[in-house]
Parts: sequence; C-alpha cells; structure tokens
Amino acid sequence: MRVIAELPHPECKITIFSMNQKYIVKFEQGTFEQSYKLAEMDLSGGGVNDVFEILDEEFIATVIDRFKLMRGDFTTAYNRHQF
Repeated sequence: MRVIAELPHPECKITIFSMNQKYIVKFEQGTFEQSYKLAEMDLSGGGVNDVFEILDEEFIATVIDRFKLMRGDFTTAYNRHQF
C-alpha cells in the first residue's frame, strides 16, 4: 500500500492510498478513523483525480458528523464500564 496523496483539512487528516487496483481513502480524527475503498475500474479513468471529485465538502461534512457519532458511542461504552 502506498500513499498517493494527502489532502489538507482543518478537522481531520485525509490520506489516499493505492493498493491492488483500489484506492483507499482514510480519514483520521484523533484516535478514530474511517476508510472507504474504491475500485479503480469503478471510476471514469481519471485516476486519483476522480477520487478528488468524490471528496467534496458535502461528503467530508458527513464524515466529520460521523466522527462525532463515533466519539459519542465510544464515550458511552467507556462510561458504562467506568475504568
């Protein structure tokens, strides 16, 4: 797996990898991460530029919202066990 690109964003780290004819888009925020896989053959042939088009601000906003949900779910589970 190799890094193809890193996209700057103020709320999370976005890294695009290439592996086995797939692009893997990884979003990281603190200790949480989300990954999305795209087969190269499912894109229009523009390479990583096709991935950039998918990663618009509307999609990134949903990813950020999902991080908030993940953090809430984890905090709830952690507090149930009161470590």
